[in-house]
Amino acid sequence: MTQSLPPQQEAAEPSGVTDFRCGTVAIVGRPNVGKSTLMNALVGQKISITSRKAQTTRHRIVGIQTTDDAQFVFADTPGFQTRHASALNRSLNRAVTSTLSSVDVVLFVVEAGYFGADDEKVLALLPKNTPVLLVCNKLDRIGEGRSEVMMPFLEQMGQRFPFTEVVPMSAKTHDHIQRLLAIIRPYLPEGEPMYDVDAMTDRSERFLASEIIREKVFRWTGDELPYTSTVVIDKFETEGRLRRIFATILVERDAHKTMIIGNKGSKLKQISTEARLDMEKLFDGKVYLEMWIKVKSGWADNEAGLRAYGYE
Repeated sequence: MTQSLPPQQEAAEPSGVTDFRCGTVAIVGRPNVGKSTLMNALVGQKISITSRKAQTTRHRIVGIQTTDDAQFVFADTPGFQTRHASALNRSLNRAVTSTLSSVDVVLFVVEAGYFGADDEKVLALLPKNTPVLLVCNKLDRIGEGRSEVMMPFLEQMGQRFPFTEVVPMSAKTHDHIQRLLAIIRPYLPEGEPMYDVDAMTDRSERFLASEIIREKVFRWTGDELPYTSTVVIDKFETEGRLRRIFATILVERDAHKTMIIGNKGSKLKQISTEARLDMEKLFDGKVYLEMWIKVKSGWADNEAGLRAYGYE
């Protein structure tokens, strides 16, 4: 079950620890390098949604992992956008730059063995006075001759930036995740935890519900549906362990609405079913979900519209 606690509330401190460490860790990189998958693995719970779409993560999502001797507060940021100058993309980029200015450690995530022009643009944003760990993710995708690929790659990366640590890994491998947590810990400042020891995110269930629906929309429409579609929670009611959720999917055009509905409503039904099941697992209770689709042209390129739908 997802639990959250506002930072201003007093948090419970683990007992018997004299040098407890707690700090914030930004996860940054270009789109589609596996940042959200990495954070979910680090937290041990699905907090940030994932899909093949490059602009899936749109908000600064905080995930929390508390161990006996440390609390890691991870911030999963949107992939830095370089190709379109829409109001939405400007909002995504502000989320990245603002996060980098206020954290204790930065994880710069790249695909193992690959560094392109979009990676270079994110590299230029990295702070010089904060520990930056280079995380070479998706190591499992490199087959035979891994050392022949990685050795020259790591040497080249070391010439690009003074990384504090270099960590080749796969976010899908448990041992790699544990090793990364151990590497991060010494760079966190000593101090009491900011959140309750059982907290996994600072986001509300209402927010997580909208993200889960958006993930299913993207996954079931593939590359056909423009990434500018979003989800608004119209009503979120709790009755004991039952959640009643009423949501609207916003799209740009009538054709996009038809695309989501599918033949005789089949695709919308599949989206709704998968979203509901994910919510029930995350919230540890039954969920009643109703969804509608509404055409709202131009919302993603309107600053006022973005703020109305929860974008900074």
